[in-house]
Amino acid sequence: MKFYFTARHIPQLQGLSLNERMAKLKDAENKLTAPEKMILNIFKLLIIVPVFAFILRSSENWFALVWAGLFILAYPFLLKPFQYSLCAKYLVAAPKQGEE
Repeated sequence: MKFYFTARHIPQLQGLSLNERMAKLKDAENKLTAPEKMILNIFKLLIIVPVFAFILRSSENWFALVWAGLFILAYPFLLKPFQYSLCAKYLVAAPKQGEE
């Protein structure tokens, strides 16, 4: 599975505007199978649950809030490439200019 860090790097979406890329990614995400959706949701939980654990520990150690903030900031950087790579196989290649 190849990881794509932005939607612009997905070959099927190159040359499309931002709105078109996001619409195609949303359609591809709707085509994910149940196990793929479950894996994606578990991955989301693996990132979100430590944030709450660090917030609970903030009464003992205020530095835990810094770690919670880092996890929140890392959320899109860790999740989006995984999500893009799962959705990439459901994208249809965009027609080349003059091929419609």
